[in-house]
Amino acid sequence: MKHWDVGVSLLVVAIVLLMIIPIPDYMLDLFQILNLTLSMILLFSTLYIRSALEISSFPTLILIMTLFRLALNITSTRLILIEGKNFGGRVIRTFGEFVVKGDYVVGLIIFIILVIIQFIVITRGAERIAEVAARFTLDAMPGKQMSVDADLNAGLITEEEARRRREEIRREADFYGAMDGASRFVRGDAIASIIITFVNIIGGLIIGAVKHGLSFSEAAQIYTLLTVGDGLVSQIPALMVSTATGIIVSRAASKENFGKEVITELGRETKVLYLTGGVLVFLGLFTPLPITTSLVGGLLLFTAWYGSRGAQIPQEALAGAEETPAAPTGPVLSSPEEVAEVIEADTVEVEIGYGLIPLADPSQGGDLLERITMVRKQIAFEMGLVVSPIRVRDSILLKPNEYLIKIRGAEVARYELVPNRLLAINPGGVQAKLPGIPTKEPAFGLEAFWIDESRKEEAQNLGFTVVDPPTVFATHLTEVLKRHAHELLGAREFELLVEGLRHRVPKLVEDLIPNVLKEAEVRRVLQNLLREGVSIRGLPLIFETLLEHGEKTKDIDYLTEQVRRALKRQIVTPLKASDGKIHAVAFDSELEKKIAESITEEGDQRVIAMNPDVLREIINKLSQELENLMKKGYSPVVITSGEIRPYLSRLIARFVPNVPVIAYEEIPEDFVLQVESVVRL
Repeated sequence: MKHWDVGVSLLVVAIVLLMIIPIPDYMLDLFQILNLTLSMILLFSTLYIRSALEISSFPTLILIMTLFRLALNITSTRLILIEGKNFGGRVIRTFGEFVVKGDYVVGLIIFIILVIIQFIVITRGAERIAEVAARFTLDAMPGKQMSVDADLNAGLITEEEARRRREEIRREADFYGAMDGASRFVRGDAIASIIITFVNIIGGLIIGAVKHGLSFSEAAQIYTLLTVGDGLVSQIPALMVSTATGIIVSRAASKENFGKEVITELGRETKVLYLTGGVLVFLGLFTPLPITTSLVGGLLLFTAWYGSRGAQIPQEALAGAEETPAAPTGPVLSSPEEVAEVIEADTVEVEIGYGLIPLADPSQGGDLLERITMVRKQIAFEMGLVVSPIRVRDSILLKPNEYLIKIRGAEVARYELVPNRLLAINPGGVQAKLPGIPTKEPAFGLEAFWIDESRKEEAQNLGFTVVDPPTVFATHLTEVLKRHAHELLGAREFELLVEGLRHRVPKLVEDLIPNVLKEAEVRRVLQNLLREGVSIRGLPLIFETLLEHGEKTKDIDYLTEQVRRALKRQIVTPLKASDGKIHAVAFDSELEKKIAESITEEGDQRVIAMNPDVLREIINKLSQELENLMKKGYSPVVITSGEIRPYLSRLIARFVPNVPVIAYEEIPEDFVLQVESVVRL
C-alpha cells in the first residue's frame, strides 16, 4: 500500500483518457461494474459514519466519480453508434433487455423518472442543505475559535489539543464549503445524462436509417433500447451517489451511525408501533387489502411487545429514600395535590441506563443509593448546604451504561461507566500507558483507562489511582454538586437551613429576618458565597455579620464581602502552600484603579465594562502569570483590593474557572502573603 497514492493519481488521468481512447466491449462492462461498485461503497460508507469529517475526501470523490460516469457515457455512446446491433456490452444489454423486458418505451419512461427523482428531489434537497450548512458553519467558525482560545487560556486543554481543535474547525468549514460546490457536480451530471441520452437516441436513429438502411422501428428498437440501457446503467450509480451526498450533509446532528439511530429513535415509543400494527391488522382483516397487511401489522405488534418487555426495569431497585412516589392514578390535575406534583421540580435528578440497574439494586449487591446519601451528607458537612433528596430513575434514552445528572431539570453532566472494569486514573505524573479502554475521568478530566480487575495491582504500582465504577459515579456527583452549589440553594433548602439555625439560636434568626433583611436577600448572600466555593456551614457567624451590616445597606455585594472578611480564616487557610505562605498573583495599582473606574451598573448588579481588547489582554497576562505560579509548584491564587474583588472574580471565572480570588482585607494578621508576580498593562 506504500505507493497506492501514485496508482490513484494515474487512475484519474486514465479516466480523462477514457473519453478519447476506444476500448473493447468487455472493458466497458468491467468499468461499468466498477462504477456501480464504487457507488455502493460510497452510499454504505455514509450510512456508517458519525461525523462528516470521517469522509473528508467526499467532495473530491464526487468530482472524480462524476467524471468517471461521463467518460463511460462517451465510451458507451461511441461503441453503440459504431457497432449497432453487433454491440456486445453485456451490462448495457442486461439493463435494456432484462430490466425493462426489451421495451425501449418503458425503459425510456423509467430513465426519465429516475432522472426526475435524482434532479428534482434528492440533488436539489442535498444542494440546499449543503448551502445552508456551509453558511452556518462559516458563521459559527469565529465563535468556535474563541471557545478554544478560552479553554486554552483557562488551562482546560493543552496547546496541542487546542491546535487539534482549531484544525478540526478549519477542516469542517472547508468540508462544508467544498460540499456546497460539489453538490453542483451532481446536479450537472443529471442534466448531462438527459442531454446525452436524447442526443444518442437521435444519433442512433439517423445512423440506423441513413448508414445501415434500417427502418425507423428497427433503428429505434436497436439504438434506443441500447441507449436507454446505457442511461439506466449510469443513472442508478448516479442516484446512489446523489443519495450519499444528501445523507452526509443531512447528518450534522448525529451521534451514532444511521442504522442505530433509526432503530433507536423510531422504536423508542412502543405505543406508536402498537397503534400502527393495530391499524394494519384491522385493514388486512376487514378490507379487501391482501392478508399480507395483517401479517405486517402482527409483526409490528410482536416487535412492540418484545421491545417493551425488554425495556422493563425493576423499579423496586430504585426505591428508597432517594425515590419520590409515583403520580396518583385517576383524573389528571383534579386536585391541588396533583397540581403540586406537576409543578414541583426535583432539585437534583440522576438518570441511569438499564445496564447500571444492578449498581442501584440492593438485592444484587448494588450500593448506588447508599452512596448518593453519603454524597449528600458530605456536601452538608463540607459546604454547609443541605441537598434535597435526589431522584434516581432509569431511562431507555441513555446508553446501557450511561448516567445523566440534572439540576432543576437541566442536564449538567453525563458519563458512561464500564461496570465490569476498574478505572485507573493518572494523577498527572505517570507516563506509562495501560492496556484498556482510554477515557477521561469525569470529575476532573484526568487521563484514565478502564482496565481488567486483574491489572489493579500493576496499575497501582505504576502510580495510577484505581477505583471502581460506583466510586467514579460518587466522586463525579460530588464535584458536580459542589460546582453548582449556588444553584442548589433554593427556597426549600434555605428554609431548612434557617429552621436548623432557629433551633439553636432562635433570637439571631428573629432579629435578622425579616426585621433587617428579607429571606431573598440573605439567600442571595449565601448563593454568592457558594458560587466561589465558600462553605456556609458557619451560619451563626454569617447571620451575625449580616445583622451588623444589614442595617447600613442592602447592597448584596457589599454584604457578601463583609461576610467573607468575617470568614477570612476559613477562606484563606486552604490556600496556604507547604511553606506556610500564600503565594499569589496581584494586579498593578494603576490597573486596579482603571478596573475600579470601569465598574458600572447593569440591571441589579455591577460589572466591569472595559474595552474587549483590553480585557483580553488582562486575561491573557493573568493566565500566563498563573501558569508560571503553577510551574513553581503553588496553587493558582489571585489577590486584589476588596473594592473590586467581587467584580473581578466574576470576570476571571468566565475565562479562568476554579481560581480563588481573594482580597487583601481577607488575609489574617498572622498569615504571610508572598506576591509572586504582578499583572500590568
